[in-house]
Amino acid sequence: MRILFLNDLWDPRIGSSIRLMYQHAAWLRAQGHETALATTVQDPALVGETEIEGLRVFRLHSDYDVRWRAWVSLDNPRVRSAFQRLLDVFRPDIVHSHLVHTHLSYESLAAARRAGAGVVFTAHDVMTFCYQKLTCFHGGEEHGGVLRDYTAHWQKCVPCQRFRYRPGRNGAIRRRLARDVHRFTAVSQELAVALRANGIRVDRVVPNAIAESASLPDEAALAAFRARHGLEGKRVLAIAGRLHEQKGVHQLFRALARVAERVPEARLLVMGHRKVYDLEFAELAERLGVARHIVPTGWLDGAELACAYAATDVFVTPSICFDTFGMVNLEAMEHSRPVVATCFGGSPEVVEDGVTGRIVNPFDTRRLADTLVELLSDREQAVRMGAAGRLRLIERFRIDRLGSEFAEEYERALAARG
Repeated sequence: MRILFLNDLWDPRIGSSIRLMYQHAAWLRAQGHETALATTVQDPALVGETEIEGLRVFRLHSDYDVRWRAWVSLDNPRVRSAFQRLLDVFRPDIVHSHLVHTHLSYESLAAARRAGAGVVFTAHDVMTFCYQKLTCFHGGEEHGGVLRDYTAHWQKCVPCQRFRYRPGRNGAIRRRLARDVHRFTAVSQELAVALRANGIRVDRVVPNAIAESASLPDEAALAAFRARHGLEGKRVLAIAGRLHEQKGVHQLFRALARVAERVPEARLLVMGHRKVYDLEFAELAERLGVARHIVPTGWLDGAELACAYAATDVFVTPSICFDTFGMVNLEAMEHSRPVVATCFGGSPEVVEDGVTGRIVNPFDTRRLADTLVELLSDREQAVRMGAAGRLRLIERFRIDRLGSEFAEEYERALAARG
């Protein structure tokens, strides 16, 4: 079988979901299938075919002001002809879409259907009905984050998006998905609830997974990492991924101020782009008096990222947006680390509250701080939860489980195409 993935991203180092796609592709090739990726680049010098981690990658050019994404996401003329030529050359049996809402566009699904492929769509986020990371559903700090209003409508979207709001966008996306997608999957049950609240059918929930690392950092590598970042004798918290206020960075810093009063040796690893930290969060850290407790590592990948997870005592994902799954939760669990995760989105399906970590409302910064202090102070409990997390990963979130479930979806898509 020939499987063509669709993803606006192509570099496996820049995010968990794209790493997942490469791992899934490797699993498929081990089963005897042929795989390729259709993706986009903004630099014309990168256009063309290459190979990354054993995967054939076809990079198409698309560059525009993303203020127009609500229009371009439906049909991007910049990639239309090049994508059609790729379909003609590769002739996929299955087209598996991951992220197409910026450059490849929903029109790529229609082209795949017309080419005779079975089309599978995996929703990793809320962009099929929201213009950004969904943040309005819980009511914010004013309501303590307790609401669950997932339905999008113009009264909410216009004040948020203003001139970027496009009437009819969501309806057009729904119609295209209904017409062009044979099997629609979501990465978490809560994402499926949100999608269905917006009139989008979900055929199956296929939770994310990871391929376990061949080896974890040894003591020498871990000691060297701790020395580089001044972590010897410290109790280490960590947050990773895209640094943005929607990821709960403000709430975590406020909680850290409380943590530092009770655990003075606490340090917070901030694993994200250093420039973003310096521009958007350094001043807040100074104002809250926690700057000396924060270690901004910059963006990490490969062995350095593995060492960061291994050096962590408690991992934190305090998102205040709808965090659809939280792949970083799995990466921390692989290293037997307890996770304190947001109650918003799919994280409660990954982290078992009271067993592999804690689920908290990040707007309740006092409770968030108390939870972090508890796990930093009670090493036996933290170790027990970390071990349970690794076991949960092995039992539920391995790449072979994901591969087998998508193999079933591919067969159903082939049957549905006629």
